[in-house]
Amino acid sequence: MKLTTPIVLLITSLFPVLSSAQSKPAPENFVVMLDGYYDEGARLSPVFATVNGDNRFNDQLPVDFTDSYRKTLIAYNKKFLTRLLTFNRQHLNQNDQLSYDILKWRLETTLKGLSLRDNRMPFNQFQGLPQFLAQLGSGTTGQPFKTVKDYDNWLKRAGAFAAWSDSAILYFRKGMKEQIVLPKVLVLKMIPQLESMIADDPRKSIFYGPVNNMPADFPDADKARLASAYTTLIRQTIVPSYKKLADFLKTEYLPVARSSSGWSALPDGKKMYAFQVLQITTTQQTPEDIYQTGLKEVKRIKGEMEKVKAAVGFSGDLNAFFHYLQTDPKFFPYKTPDEVLTDYRSIEPKIAAVLKKMFLHSPKTGFEVRATEAFRAATSAAQYFPGAPDGSRPGIFYVPIVDATKTVTARESLFIHEAVPGHHYQVMLQRENDSLPAFRRFGGFTAYIEGWGLYAESLGKELGLYKDPYQYMRALGDEIHRAIRLVVDVGLHEKGWTREQAIQYTIDNEPVEEQRAISETERYMAIPAQALAYKTGGLKIQALRAKYEKQLGSRFNIAAFHDAILKDGSLPLDILERKMDAWARLQ
Repeated sequence: MKLTTPIVLLITSLFPVLSSAQSKPAPENFVVMLDGYYDEGARLSPVFATVNGDNRFNDQLPVDFTDSYRKTLIAYNKKFLTRLLTFNRQHLNQNDQLSYDILKWRLETTLKGLSLRDNRMPFNQFQGLPQFLAQLGSGTTGQPFKTVKDYDNWLKRAGAFAAWSDSAILYFRKGMKEQIVLPKVLVLKMIPQLESMIADDPRKSIFYGPVNNMPADFPDADKARLASAYTTLIRQTIVPSYKKLADFLKTEYLPVARSSSGWSALPDGKKMYAFQVLQITTTQQTPEDIYQTGLKEVKRIKGEMEKVKAAVGFSGDLNAFFHYLQTDPKFFPYKTPDEVLTDYRSIEPKIAAVLKKMFLHSPKTGFEVRATEAFRAATSAAQYFPGAPDGSRPGIFYVPIVDATKTVTARESLFIHEAVPGHHYQVMLQRENDSLPAFRRFGGFTAYIEGWGLYAESLGKELGLYKDPYQYMRALGDEIHRAIRLVVDVGLHEKGWTREQAIQYTIDNEPVEEQRAISETERYMAIPAQALAYKTGGLKIQALRAKYEKQLGSRFNIAAFHDAILKDGSLPLDILERKMDAWARLQ
């Protein structure tokens, strides 16, 4: 799951262990301070407020990467850090002590990053507003299109995209002067993405989707007005802005884009990368620590793969087995996208009964399996998009399908990571818990979120999956993929690896076709350190489980453990371990 803005949340009081119901309520002014932090944050990040179901600012689109905007963010974070430190943590109940610890970590860490110059690269082919705006404007994700006011809100929000795109060009130019530019290979991928939004006929634009799906009960006058306004918006603002960005990248930026692959080649690049490692992993591990962990995990998982290869009677070496998994027609059974989606949708019923034994709670919000939109399918990984906590929008598991005939058999490990009991359980349980401060409900820490997703994959056999040895091999392939990331990401951004070195290391160590190895490597180049979150978090949760199984013996209950991990929502990993140690002492 990829979110472009860091956010924080927690779940507590609906559940028995360490819940605020067991403690004296916090002073009212502490609650007021937490509410104020969320409210001001929502005003500063209105798009994410919308995605979180907060519809007060649905018409706003700030230019949120400029130096002046960052000064506003610095003042905001400093103000709330000062206010937070006026409270005596020891006088707070357990639930609010967690809020204190999380907020302190978030504020202090955010302030460390706001002085860095990564805003000279405002977006790339994997992450940024140009892609996200199209998702919102399609009318199928977070931006609501249910009332006339909703439609008018979008006209105002999307109308501000021209100013945003002009500012993006300005900051790309700042980066050109300061030699903080994107790799050329990434820019080459960005240009066709942007050009795909240039529609000669507004009715064929993805941004015309809300008009095609306009509620039937709108007054006829509003229908006509909105259809005309959306046509004008697309023709006069959306298309020219995307064209201007594409032309700028093609003619002005591409010639000066860098040939190097990692941030270590940039001015202060290692400093920027070190911050990303801290922010993403929420640990004090150094890049070298992470790199060495990756090497060990790759070796261990390859040993498991050798066992599967032997079990199915494959006579060649492991690389030959990888090739077999990527080329044999029996692993590519589909003719249409619907067949792919049907297979993924069939997985949940297989595990429903076991889930009830392994989890004390499940989300009320439903989820759907959908194909990733065509405009981003070629460069997108599978993704979970959270639902609305009021049930008005389901969670969505997006499956990228460029060509169904070249899509491998639906992976059970991918489903349980992205949907159930992975991201959908973790994210929606916390969002549905309206007894928590809003800042804890709507957000998270990447290492915890993706760590839970990877931990969920490790439950496959316990859930009754991976019975087919090839499905288990796919699960091992997914796991080694995350281990490889620890090696490759640090290699690129700390050790000076080339793109080609990273691609080759990937191909040599996992069952992956070259095109995916290229796409994944370019993802690490575009979003440094994000890929470190999965294994870092997954290993932590697995280590905690092993520790408490040994410590508690017959008193260890897997459903209670899962409840304790999830009930307080997303945490920095050190805070998670302290909380779980306290839970174990009470068992």
